Amino acid sequence: MQKKIQKLADQFKTLGNPIRISILLCLLNGQSNVTKIQNCLNIPQSTVSKHLGILKNSGVIEGERNGLEVIYTITDEAIKNMLLSFIKD
Repeated sequence: MQKKIQKLADQFKTLGNPIRISILLCLLNGQSNVTKIQNCLNIPQSTVSKHLGILKNSGVIEGERNGLEVIYTITDEAIKNMLLSFIKD
């Protein structure tokens, strides 16, 4: 049970930043690369990359290399469902 509690606490830490939540909301529309996310949020590419790294390291998203670009998708279904319920309200 302690491991589950720690995992949940770690997920809350990951989601505790408005930029990371905004990135995830952009990814709800489908796969995106850094440039598309940057244009969606109108923030610097370095900021997007930093937060994508945090999301990727926490297992919320994954990136798949396609030539020179990396395409990101949400892989954590529980977080995806939580975000979908958030935007419904």
